[in-house]
Order: sequence, then structure tokens, then C-alpha cells
Amino acid sequence: MMILDIETKLELIKRPPTEEVLVESELRELLETNEHPSHYIGFEISGLLHLGNLVLSGFKINDFMKAGIKCQVFLADWHSFINNKFGGDWDKILIATKYYEKAFRFFCPGVKIIVGSELYHHNDDYWRNLLKFAKHMTLSRTLRCLTIMGRSEKEKLDLSQYFYPPMQAVDIKAIGADIPHGGMDQRKAHVLAREIFPKMGWKKPVAVHHHLLMGLAQPVKLNTRDKLEQVIASKMSKSKPWTAIFIHDSEEEIIAKLRKAWCPERQVDMNPVLEIAKYIIFHERKSFRVERPSKYGGDIEFGSYSELENAYKSGQLHPQDLKNAVAKELARILEPIRSFFEKDKEARECLEIVKKAEVTR
Repeated sequence: MMILDIETKLELIKRPPTEEVLVESELRELLETNEHPSHYIGFEISGLLHLGNLVLSGFKINDFMKAGIKCQVFLADWHSFINNKFGGDWDKILIATKYYEKAFRFFCPGVKIIVGSELYHHNDDYWRNLLKFAKHMTLSRTLRCLTIMGRSEKEKLDLSQYFYPPMQAVDIKAIGADIPHGGMDQRKAHVLAREIFPKMGWKKPVAVHHHLLMGLAQPVKLNTRDKLEQVIASKMSKSKPWTAIFIHDSEEEIIAKLRKAWCPERQVDMNPVLEIAKYIIFHERKSFRVERPSKYGGDIEFGSYSELENAYKSGQLHPQDLKNAVAKELARILEPIRSFFEKDKEARECLEIVKKAEVTR
């Protein structure tokens, strides 16, 4: 294995889709003192995987591994139960966990998989630490953290759901992660850990947050000036399947979904089609070709996302031409994942069971 210098490691960790490192000076110190620090990212088990939770997260996991970080994917079955995924049906959650494991092992070769129920089993230290950690939290602080599970303070919740934020923070300690990683929607849990860990005598973790990919619908309008809240509310979600590109979607399905996608002419901010081009296509490709009839200017090739964005903003590129090109290139990028789930017998069986569980939830 090639030994990378600190600057190269930092570049890999900080490159898109990373949006934030808390904090970079601490990350640098960690890399200088630990050649192979430990990372973790957690996922609720909640149905079919899409571009946001497998592909974008997987890109970042792979960047970490290239940087020599020991990466761990935490499949949070108990968190999923608490948050009523699959209607709180434990058997369905366990079945879907196998599907997630298959997907992440394929997309992120070499990643370690940890399952929540296995981590907690006969783990007295975890439950002891959870109560000690919770002693440092107020109910109001817990309420402010509920966005990490897609909930708000105004919702009627059962008691178990209030345990979710401190559980997620203590997971970091139990897994032994130096670098908790997640989407920007997980920021509050990681900030909570960074504040309370020193009070527990634990090492403060370095948190890394990646971009949240938008769903294909028009951005949600909120009565707030907080851009992050709007981003979280508008992210790609399995609960809105018509706005999500799933990793198993065929080229025809991808084309059909993108044809209906929100993509105002000349608008680049909060444009879901441009987001796919920026965070997925240009992550995998050095250039991006848009095919169009000669009467509309003929084919055009972009060597960077900024070139594409400028062309769209100036009106040189029509929304429909952008949608068609993004759909076709995206289908090519997803083809190896689709093929794996078609050809691997166990993976195919896991997928079929999850699809049935989705229908009957």
C-alpha cells in the first residue's frame, strides 16, 4: 500500500462531497499522530438505498480508505426500530440489514460492517456510558437534536425517541471512532459528542460532514433563514420515492424521473439535476458530454462542473438537454451496482425480500 503524506490525506478527506470538518486543525493533528485513525458512519435501516445514502456516502467512505483511515459502517438496527422504520417491525429491519451490508461491502470494498444489536449485546459499558452521558444533557438540548432522526420538536414522540441523540453520540465511543462522519443532517449529534466527551474524560472526536443530495422535487419552503434546515428538508428521501433515484433503477426509470425533476431554466442554486452532475458525475468523470441536435447547437462537452454551471446559468444549455444527458450518464455509473444485485444470488435474494417488506409495511 502506498504511504500518503499528510497533505494528500487532507485533500482526500476534504474534497467534495465533504462540506465541513470540525475542525481541520484537529484533523491535521490526528493524522500526524495516528497513521490509521478510525472512522465510522451510521445508517438507519429504512428501505431501498438511493444516490444520497449509498453513492454519495460511499464516495466519501472510499476517500477515507484511500487516505489510510480504518472505515466502519454502522448499521443501526435499534435506532431504526426507535425511529419506526418498517413500522417498527424488528424482523423486517433485520432482513433489510443484510441488504445494506451487501450494498456497502460491494460499493466500499474493505469497509468494516458493525450491526447495532451486536455492538450492544452484553455490552454493560455501553449502557453505563449512555446514562453517564445523558447526565450532561437537558431535555431542551435533546429536543434540538431531534433533526438527526428527521423529527422536529413539534412532533408527538414516544419516550424511546428521546434516547436517540445520546445513543448516537455514545455509539462513537463504543465503536472507537476518531472520526464520526455523516451528512450535514447529523451535525448536531457530532457537535453534542464534541462538547460532552471532554466532560466524560474521553477524547474529543473530529467530525466530517458531507453534502446532502437534494431530492428531485422543488426545494421545500420553510419559514426560516437557516439554509441548512431547508437543505435537510429537501434532501433525497426514501419516504418520497418519486423524488429519489434508487441504486436499482433502470435507465428508463432514471430518465422518467429526471424528466419530471425540478430544474428551472438558468437557475443553479438548489437545482437537483445540477447537483447530480456536480457531486456524482464529475466525481466519477473528468468530462461530461451533452448530446443535442445540431439545430440546438450540437453536442457540447464540459471539462469541469464550473463550465457546466456557467453554461446553464447563461442559458446556453436547456433544462431538457441537461436532464437527458445526466440521466444517461447516471445510468452508466449505477450499472455496476444494478448488475451486482442481479448476478449475486444472496444479494438478489436480500433485495427481493426488502422490496416485499417495503410493499407490506
